[in-house]
Amino acid sequence: MRIRAGDADAFRLLMEGYRQHIFQIAYSVVRNRADAEDIVQEAFIQIHRALPQYEMKGLKAWISRITINKAIDYKRKKARRPELVSQLATHDGAQRADHESVDSAHRYEHNCRDALAEVLDIERKEQLAAELDRIPPLHREMVQAFYLEDKSYDQIASEQHITPKTVESRLYRARQWLRNHWKEEDWR
Repeated sequence: MRIRAGDADAFRLLMEGYRQHIFQIAYSVVRNRADAEDIVQEAFIQIHRALPQYEMKGLKAWISRITINKAIDYKRKKARRPELVSQLATHDGAQRADHESVDSAHRYEHNCRDALAEVLDIERKEQLAAELDRIPPLHREMVQAFYLEDKSYDQIASEQHITPKTVESRLYRARQWLRNHWKEEDWR
């Protein structure tokens, strides 16, 4: 891979190709354009530094995880600054600030997990759509309807004139097939 060998043009092309993707991830965490732009820069610096350790699989997922981690770190640092000021302002207000910071930290962690889950879900759906032809036809119908079209068991059953229990059974077998053939552990 030319990028791992230090080719500046190859890295520039990578940056151009993934800049919007990285920005969207960062923005989904911090909800501020200027902060998201800062995170994009930090993410590209980290990506450049980490390229020698990159294992040549799942580039988009690898870049996404780096970006999510940079966004989380950025948001944590930014959240700490006002807390320190408020805690130093009054001794009596310190307990209230501690309680508020714990609540804020819980909300923040929840939002970050949601953002990461959303990014990984999108990537998983993209992989699934790209590989759909490799799945046996009966499994393919179930996988496409449930995972890609987000249909419920009842909707699938109604459309295919089968019972919801049959849908459940076919999805179970489809997930087993995916686990066995794609070595994917997290197909639920």
